[in-house]
Amino acid sequence: MARPNDTPMPWWQSTTIYQIYPRSFADSNGDGIGDLPGVIDKLDDLEALGVGAIWLSPFFRSPQRDVGYDVADYRDVAAEYGTVDDAQRLIDEAHGRGLKVLFDLVLNHTSDQHRWFVESRSSRDNAKADWYVWADARTGRNGKRMPPNNWRSELQIERAWRWCEERQQYYLASFLDFQPDLNWRNPEVRAEMFDMVRMWLRRGVDGFRLDIFGSIMQDEALRNNPRRPTFVGGLPRLQTPTYTLNTEENFALAAELRAVCDEFGPGERVLLGEVFGSEATLARYVRDGDRDGLHAVFLFEWLAARYGARNYSGLIEKFEAQFPAPMQPTYVVENHDRTRSLSRLGGDERKARVLAALMLTLRGIPVIYQGQEIGMVNRYIPLAEAVDPIPGLFRRLLPEALNKRLPERLNRDEVRVPMQWNGDAGHGFTDAAATPWLPFGLDAATRHVAAQREDPTSLWCLYRDLLAMRRASPAVSHGSLRLLDSAADVVAFARQHGDERVLVVANLGDAAVTHRVDDATTLLLGTDVGVRVHDDPSGARWVALAPHTAAILDAPLLAAPPRR
Repeated sequence: MARPNDTPMPWWQSTTIYQIYPRSFADSNGDGIGDLPGVIDKLDDLEALGVGAIWLSPFFRSPQRDVGYDVADYRDVAAEYGTVDDAQRLIDEAHGRGLKVLFDLVLNHTSDQHRWFVESRSSRDNAKADWYVWADARTGRNGKRMPPNNWRSELQIERAWRWCEERQQYYLASFLDFQPDLNWRNPEVRAEMFDMVRMWLRRGVDGFRLDIFGSIMQDEALRNNPRRPTFVGGLPRLQTPTYTLNTEENFALAAELRAVCDEFGPGERVLLGEVFGSEATLARYVRDGDRDGLHAVFLFEWLAARYGARNYSGLIEKFEAQFPAPMQPTYVVENHDRTRSLSRLGGDERKARVLAALMLTLRGIPVIYQGQEIGMVNRYIPLAEAVDPIPGLFRRLLPEALNKRLPERLNRDEVRVPMQWNGDAGHGFTDAAATPWLPFGLDAATRHVAAQREDPTSLWCLYRDLLAMRRASPAVSHGSLRLLDSAADVVAFARQHGDERVLVVANLGDAAVTHRVDDATTLLLGTDVGVRVHDDPSGARWVALAPHTAAILDAPLLAAPPRR
C-alpha cells in the first residue's frame, strides 16, 4: 500500500474505541466484581487486539442502584473498583501502551444519595436548594396534587416528576426515580461540573463519553410535551419530547463543554455524546452554525438497523452527507444497554464477521463493546432475577414468556455478564472459588479469548487483523469514502487517501456473488477463507464472495479500469 505523507490530524479521528464495563471485565481481588486493577491487568490483551482507545463505563462512588450511572461523587472511585490512585495508574499504564483513555460522565443527574441532593431536598433555602430541578405541584380538578406538567421519564412508563415531602415540591428525574436531574441553569452547578471535568483532564484523561447528553437541559417554562407517540433513536415514545430532548440550550452546552476541553489543547481531548434524534439534529451537537460542539456522537440508527445491504448502504450514504469530513460518523453495533449483535443476528457468525469488516473499514470511529470481538451473546436472565433496575418497572406489565421473545432485551444484565477470557473455572474474570456478580455466559467454557487467539480463523483474529490493517492504511483510517454500484445484496465502497485506494465489498445475501474489480486489484483480507480474487478467461478480474462474506482489496489508482 502507498503511504503518503500525512498532515497531522487529531488522534480521535482515526482511532478505534473499546468499551469496558468495569464491573464485568476483570476481577483482581476475587470478590466477583471487576475492578480497575483488573482492567490494568488486561491492557496487554487490548494492545494485542489493536484498539486505539478505551472507554470505561462509570466507576465513580455510587450506591450502584443503576450500576454506577447513579453517581454519588464524581471525584472519587467506588470502593469495589479501587481508588483514585488506581484510576491514575490505569491512565498512566494505558498511555504507556499507546492507548487513549475515555471516562464515562453522567452529567444529567446524580444519585439521590449524593451529598448535594441530600442537602437540596432538606429545605427550600439551603445552599444547594437550587442545584436540582424543583417545581411546585399543580392542583387537579378534584383538588388532588398533580405533577408540574405531563413529562414522562426516558423509559416512558412513569412520570418524570417525584414528590419530596421535605420541600413539598416535585423534583425532576428524567431517567429513574433515584436519579434527580441537576439544574444546569444554576451557575454554581455549571462551574462545579466544569471544574470536575478539568480535574480529570489534568490527570491525563483523553476525553469523555457523555451519557444521555441531549436530555440535560429541558424547557425552562416547563411546557407540556405534545401527546403524539413517536420513535426516537429507534425506541418508542408515548409523547413527542419537544421540550425535554435536544433543546437549544443543549447545543449551547455542547459548545461550552468543548471550550473546557480545548483549554487542554484543541483536538487533544475528545467528547463523544450519547444523543438521540434525526441525523440533522445529531450533527448540530458536533457543529452548530459557526460553533464547535462535541467531537462526535453515536449513530444508533446503525445499531438498530436490520441486517441487509440496502439498509446499510442507505445509512452510509446518509451519514456521509450529514457528517462530511472533518466530522466523523461513529459506528456501533452493541453496548452495555442493547442486545448483543450476534444474538440479534440469530447466532450467525458469518454475519457478525461481515459487520466487523464494515465497521472497521467505514469512514468514522468504530466503537467495540467488550466481548464483541469473540462473539459473546446474551445470557438469558429472568426479569425477576435482575440486578438492573429497569426490569422492575416492566415486571408487572410484561409476562416472562413474552419478555423472552423480545428482540431487544429489557434486562440489561443479559449483555453485561462477565468477560470470557479463558476456559478455567473463573474464566479468567475471577478466582475459581468466587461467585461473579452476574452469571457467566452459557458458552463461556468454549467461547473465550484464549481459545480464539490460538485459532487464526476465529472472530478475535479477524478483529485483530482488521484493526492492524486499519492502522497501517491511511486510506482506511482517515481517507475519503465513495459508495460504488453493486448487486442488490452487496455493499461496496472505496476508501482513498493520496494514491492509496482500498475497496470493500460485502455480500449480505444468501447466494454467492461476484463483483468486478480493476485488473491490478489484490485481496488484503477476507472474512472467510473462501473469499478470493480471480481472472476469467477474458482476463477480467473478479472478487468471488460466498453468502455473508466480505473482502477488503488493494486497488491501486494507476491500475487499468475494468474492461466492459
